[in-house]
Amino acid sequence: MRDRSISIKCIKQESKNRDMLGTAASAATIPTTTAHAANTIRRSFHTNPFNSLSSSHHSILCARFRCLSLRSFTAVSTKAMSHPQTLDAPHPQSSAAGNKQALISLSDKKDLALLGNGLQELGYTIVSTGGTASALENAGVPVTKVEQLTCFPEMVLDGRVKTLHPNIHGGILARRDQKHHMEALNKHGIGTFDVVVVNLYPFYDKVTSTGGITFDDGIENIDIGGPAMIRAAAKNHKDVLVVVDSQDYPALLEFLKGSQDDQQLRRKLAWKAFEHVASYDSAVSEWLWKQTMGDKFPPSLTVPLSLKSSLRYGENPHQKAAFYVDKSLSEVNAGGIATAIQHHGKEMSYNNYLDADAAWNCVSEFRNPTCVVVKHTNPCGVASRDDILEAYRLAVKADPVSAFGGIVAFNIEVDEALAKEIREFRSPTDGETRMFYEIVVAPKYTEKGLEILRGKSKTLRILEAKKNEKGKLSLRQVGGGWLAQDSDDLTPEDIQFNVVSEKKPQDSELCDAEFAWLCVKHVKSNAIVIAKDNRMLGMGSGQPNRLESLRIALRKAGDEVKGAALASDAFFPFAWKDAVEEACESGIGVIAEPGGSIRDGDAVDCCNKYGVSLLLTNVRHFKH
Repeated sequence: MRDRSISIKCIKQESKNRDMLGTAASAATIPTTTAHAANTIRRSFHTNPFNSLSSSHHSILCARFRCLSLRSFTAVSTKAMSHPQTLDAPHPQSSAAGNKQALISLSDKKDLALLGNGLQELGYTIVSTGGTASALENAGVPVTKVEQLTCFPEMVLDGRVKTLHPNIHGGILARRDQKHHMEALNKHGIGTFDVVVVNLYPFYDKVTSTGGITFDDGIENIDIGGPAMIRAAAKNHKDVLVVVDSQDYPALLEFLKGSQDDQQLRRKLAWKAFEHVASYDSAVSEWLWKQTMGDKFPPSLTVPLSLKSSLRYGENPHQKAAFYVDKSLSEVNAGGIATAIQHHGKEMSYNNYLDADAAWNCVSEFRNPTCVVVKHTNPCGVASRDDILEAYRLAVKADPVSAFGGIVAFNIEVDEALAKEIREFRSPTDGETRMFYEIVVAPKYTEKGLEILRGKSKTLRILEAKKNEKGKLSLRQVGGGWLAQDSDDLTPEDIQFNVVSEKKPQDSELCDAEFAWLCVKHVKSNAIVIAKDNRMLGMGSGQPNRLESLRIALRKAGDEVKGAALASDAFFPFAWKDAVEEACESGIGVIAEPGGSIRDGDAVDCCNKYGVSLLLTNVRHFKH
């Protein structure tokens, strides 16, 4: 009675809303026609927007409507659930008034006017929230605000619950082929939604912004209502089209113009919606874990991958393949081949990505101007010089046969002079054959440098990449699982080269050992690198027998091995009549290895016998 007397008092105070309130009040007093009353109130809301009501009238009508909805829900839900029926002929129904309805709530409002006008032309009533509603109105598109359906002010609790309401989710989740679902909607005056277009708060952009974000701001940018609507619509995709990407707006409008339904399109959009939410939740989870624990290895791990390109094939032509970009927060602006810009050439292949990654990771670790040549993920030539042209020539000279058809990488800008040298350089094997490469990768190019390289070959892939940041998580797949580890970021500056032999290395020999050590960490195990004067002379890779890797490296180094440095990625299990003694006998001046073998003493004695310096690093660089 108190509510009713207040209602009558309010009606008397504002005559312009008398008819609307009278209708609502009358409907509220007739319990036997609850559905009719609810529909009457709703029609009143649609014809008399909230902005024409005083706040007191708004509260009264919403209270009346909520009472009706709750009472009728209690009365019909038990009955409906105990007698579920399937409609003989599924026929999607729309809103209580018979209109087709679309729900739009967007953070990214790209192409919103296109969408809104298109839906309006197709006869859709658009229900929207906050800034999206304002943007649509500014574009001349009529909008029903969500609070007109929920009877709840949108900005209560700072808008946190504006769409979390049965009048929204009921209209999304109701199955049109279930009779008791449609009866329930009718009794409560809830209209169905045929289209739901939602994207989420820009959490990803906020937490990865240059200026950073506070923990509280990060929490406030976690979307709740958006994912709920997306998931609801995606679940009920048989009846509701859900769109989360503005690139799908044209396809949506074209589909709605047709007379034929397409469940495949509906399923595709539903898949995209669930994937969108999953990726979003992954970013929130990753960020919150780092804010809370900081451990690199959480109890569970989700890696969001986004398809960058379909590849012609995998490692071999009979294998299908694709390339995905890691969208983890830790990879944002962290560099690497995945985000490289391709300026020219054929599309990248599976093997191209592997080789380019190996070359770029290797060359990026050198401080001085450096060129690295890679073949089958192994650096076959490395050289550092103040004159980058000379470094390029020396890197190719280390193994010109392997360099042909390989990947060449630089850690400095490719200018006109360097580009000409790459284009015109002849193979050291015959002095005539122009060198051919699959890929050139560098941190940047001058305009002239790019122009010249484009003229070398139509197929030459020219990549511009950013250096990989340190501290990344390295993942590798095995059958049925993944291995995770810290990336191997240690460089010679991070370790100690401990002299354990009688002969102490000269400064130049120590520099050669450090250079060889930095090269060998990028060579597949078992790995041996021989280097001198900041250039690789030879390397042996991938042999199950370390002695064989040594012999390959010695053969490539040739006569230049005298006085050179040798680096091994792991300890030598034997010394006498094995790798250490053969290296000493060949004229190697200094050996750098991790140590740790039970026969380290033999290695020391062997080096002392031949007058070779032996350095133990206590750091292994296996690469499998």
